[in-house]
Amino acid sequence: MAQQHQQRENWSGRSAFIIAAIGSAVGLGNIWRFPYVAYDNGGGVFMVPYVIALFTAAIPLLFLDYIVGHKYRSAAPIAYQRMIGSAQYVGWWQTLVCLAIGIYYAAVIVWAGSYMLFSFGQKWGEDTTQFFVSDFIHHTGDLTSTFVPSMFFGLLLVWAVSLVIMYGGIRKGLEIANKICIPLLMVLFGIMVFKAINLPGANIGLEAFFYPDWSKMANPNVWLAAYGHVFFSLSVGFGIMVTYASYLKKNTNLTGSGLVVAFANSGFELLAGIGIFAAIGYMAQATGQNVAEVATGGVGLAFFVFPKIISTMGNSGDFIGFLFFGSLVVAGISSLVSILEVPVSAFRDKFAWSRNKSVTVVAGLSALVSILAFSTGSSLILVDVIDQFSNNIGIVMGGLMSIVWVFWFNRHKIPELLNHINAISSIKLGKFWVFMLTVVTPIALLITLTLKLFDLIKTPYEGYSSLVLMLFGWGVVLFFAIGAFVLSRIKGNHADTDHKSID
Repeated sequence: MAQQHQQRENWSGRSAFIIAAIGSAVGLGNIWRFPYVAYDNGGGVFMVPYVIALFTAAIPLLFLDYIVGHKYRSAAPIAYQRMIGSAQYVGWWQTLVCLAIGIYYAAVIVWAGSYMLFSFGQKWGEDTTQFFVSDFIHHTGDLTSTFVPSMFFGLLLVWAVSLVIMYGGIRKGLEIANKICIPLLMVLFGIMVFKAINLPGANIGLEAFFYPDWSKMANPNVWLAAYGHVFFSLSVGFGIMVTYASYLKKNTNLTGSGLVVAFANSGFELLAGIGIFAAIGYMAQATGQNVAEVATGGVGLAFFVFPKIISTMGNSGDFIGFLFFGSLVVAGISSLVSILEVPVSAFRDKFAWSRNKSVTVVAGLSALVSILAFSTGSSLILVDVIDQFSNNIGIVMGGLMSIVWVFWFNRHKIPELLNHINAISSIKLGKFWVFMLTVVTPIALLITLTLKLFDLIKTPYEGYSSLVLMLFGWGVVLFFAIGAFVLSRIKGNHADTDHKSID
């Protein structure tokens, strides 16, 4: 038993872990989600609830993830079981959320990679929406099995790169990949932002982004948006940070590392907001529109609006397009491998598989499903629906359950967790941390989850058919629930089922 734990892979050092954690946190959402969320919720004033949410909810939950992974030396399912015998279900729920996200995340990376090439010569033409929807992904508005060769070969490439990284393990795979990806991302995006803020009209966009609408502070939806965003942004509550922390060496400074990751992630989001809205300001001036008419978020920002912005720049736009979409690709790859590591490590821990076997079975099957499903004209529908339900129900529910299991039903574990992190960390945790995770964080998550569930039940998401929503929306949530139940009850080959601490 002891030998098994001694042989567990680990990061070469604290800096390697921090870079990998930043690579996981800094993903596509930072670039295309945060700028619009901030703008739509009060602009500059949004930073007030954002920072409050960061310190009162996201960072406390991040610390909980670190403690569970580091103390119990396993991916989420077995780590939770070692902590509390009945909590393996929570870990498997989080693991299956990652499995679902990884399958569709690869498709978005392919979109970004294709557009990185399309930037040269601005292949999308004048009607960027029509090009993306009809010409590129062959979206028909409903489920279709129409084969899309460009998606097929793109997915093959993305999954091939990801599998090579995963087979390499922690030090030779994820660590090296992140040491390449994160500096490259900073260079690519940094140049893009520099170019954007020097465009004519950039100030218009920046003024719109930072202008504080103080009236929004009284709007509870703004606060919910802030709390909702920081959970997704920091990769907390769905097993990634539990898994990454399990590879840390014994005496790593957990709180110091967590704050570095949190501030780096928030800093990148702010940088993304500056770059994106500088470019939006340029387009608003060039087309005679208001910023509000141009600004949007998500897929629309990346593949409809930004290509339009590039098209107004003439030949010089090619380079900015390459930088922007290149940033999306690099951020996407670093996040995808972190997402995949959760189920790979979970099945490895549960069944005592070798890394190669776990990568082949888990990541290999994920790749097969992803390629078959997303190389069709249905890719946009599948990405949109699975993303909506996985993020807004799967992640939020996973985070909420982890808190409830520990801080509500097993409070006797709290002193043990506090002793563990305080013994090795520079910043000590105490009553404030416990209060945040006992009261503030679960209330924020519960309200967010309740409102989203009510909204999804009341109004069909984006007007999709009942069949689509049942299969790929509610069906995915059911997959999390049933899959976690079954996997938590299957007898594994892992040691230490008595859930004792591994210190």
